[in-house]
Amino acid sequence: MTAPGLRFPAEWEPQSAVLLAWPHGGTDWAARLTEVENSYVALVAAITRFELAIVCVAEAELQQHAARLLGAAGVPSTRVRFAQVEYDDTWLRDSGPLTLRDGDGFRLLDFRFNAWGDKFAAMRDDRLVEALVEQGIFRNAQRERIDFALEGGAIETDGAGTLLSTWHCLHARHPGLDRSEIEARLHDALRQQRVLWLDHGALEGDDTDAHIDTLARFADPATIVYQGCDDPRDAHHAELQRMAHELAALRTLEGNPYRLFALPWAKPVIDGGRRLAASYANFLIVNGAVLMPAYDDPADAVAAAMLEKAFPGRKIVQVPCRTLIWQNGSLHCLTMQLPEGLI
Repeated sequence: MTAPGLRFPAEWEPQSAVLLAWPHGGTDWAARLTEVENSYVALVAAITRFELAIVCVAEAELQQHAARLLGAAGVPSTRVRFAQVEYDDTWLRDSGPLTLRDGDGFRLLDFRFNAWGDKFAAMRDDRLVEALVEQGIFRNAQRERIDFALEGGAIETDGAGTLLSTWHCLHARHPGLDRSEIEARLHDALRQQRVLWLDHGALEGDDTDAHIDTLARFADPATIVYQGCDDPRDAHHAELQRMAHELAALRTLEGNPYRLFALPWAKPVIDGGRRLAASYANFLIVNGAVLMPAYDDPADAVAAAMLEKAFPGRKIVQVPCRTLIWQNGSLHCLTMQLPEGLI
């Protein structure tokens, strides 16, 4: 059962800010840095329409550069706060803090980050939460280091004790643990009552071993939005159909089927012979809005209309992400929301 006073809030709950890290020549974005910075400017501009953006920068010169680009785009400086900190990469969904509400304060869960199963260098990313805490970025918060590999993109919570994840991803991080052992670690650390597992679902161009945030997302405790595929000729069709059947079989805590919204399938995006993971499920929920990845595809408008149905009362804001998926992730992967009162 959920411990008194400790709760893992859902993404749609009130936020104080969104955390992200600016790309630079020392990251994997170097080969297409100008294009990527244009996408970052659009992303920060979208975030700051609704709340504060906290932008990590590697050093003072990069901060000045990013501030100039954002200022030229009309982003109000009062809506942007910079934090100088070292990082290997910019996927803060996975290296940033997972925040629990702890009575009137917060607990920042600092899980071990090993770059998606030791695929890349990650020493500086693994220290990111600690470094931000040392700078005094957070208010009324206690950091808790957890020696268990877990990325924020690998889990979804409904804020009421249910966690959604993919078995392939968590098992890949912990091949020596069985399902019950991994569930016990998640229950204990994240104060969840239950874990719902998906055994199907994967996208080409995704190097995270099937992060849930590219596949299926809670919109409220009774609603799940997921990436569909309605093209039987596509290599993803059978696997995503199996995932859709799994989702239809899931039940809420009250024993009811979830309301399900299938997102459309974009045309294949190919880069150098490699297919990229153009998932519409990688959206970010902010105060009063949903920021949606757009891929310069006719399906963008269809995805926006579906998200309007799943998130009534919220604005749907399209953010250009075609360049971002070159590095195997989209806008949710780059960002981490911070609950109201943490900043």
